[in-house]
Amino acid sequence: MEYGNDELRDDVHETDLLPDETMVETTLRPQGFEDYVGQPKVTSNLKMFILAANQRGDALDHCLFSGPPGLGKTTLAHIVAKQMGSQLHCIAAPALDKKGDLAAILSSLQAKDVLFIDEIHRLPRVIEEVLYGAMEDFKLDIIIGQGPAAKTLRIDLPPFTLVGATTRTGLLTNP
Repeated sequence: MEYGNDELRDDVHETDLLPDETMVETTLRPQGFEDYVGQPKVTSNLKMFILAANQRGDALDHCLFSGPPGLGKTTLAHIVAKQMGSQLHCIAAPALDKKGDLAAILSSLQAKDVLFIDEIHRLPRVIEEVLYGAMEDFKLDIIIGQGPAAKTLRIDLPPFTLVGATTRTGLLTNP
C-alpha cells in the first residue's frame, strides 16, 4: 500500500529515544567538520567564519541553515558550538510561545554561546520581535507593568550566536 505525504501509517508509531539510544545518537553524531559528510561549500565557509571569529575573540555572526529534513542542520549547529569552544543551547521554535520563555533563555547565555532554534519559521511574531533586538544590539527589553505605570527594563546580553534551522524559508517573516 502506498501512502501520500499527508497520510499517516497506523502501524508506525513515533517514540522518544530510550536512554541507551540517546547515548548511541550522541556518539554517532559527527564531532567536527572532518567527520561531517557533504555540504563542502557550507562547511568550508563555516570553518573560515569560525576561524576569523575565534581569532578576533568574537561570537560568530548569526546563521540560518535551511534545507529538507535530514541534511544535518542540527549536526552543523553542534559542530559550530564545539569549534567555537562554546556551549550549545537547543530549543524548538514551537516551544517558545511566551516572551518570558525567550527572555529566560537569552539571559542565561554566556559570551560566545550558540543558541540553536530549530524550526525557526514557526516562531510566533511576538517572539520574533524580542529576538530581533537581542540579535542586533545584544539587549533585551522587558516591560514591567501595564499602561502608564509600565516601565522598561533593559538587560545587556553577552554577544552570542543564533543559529536558526528551517525546512521552509518561505515562511520566515521579514524583519
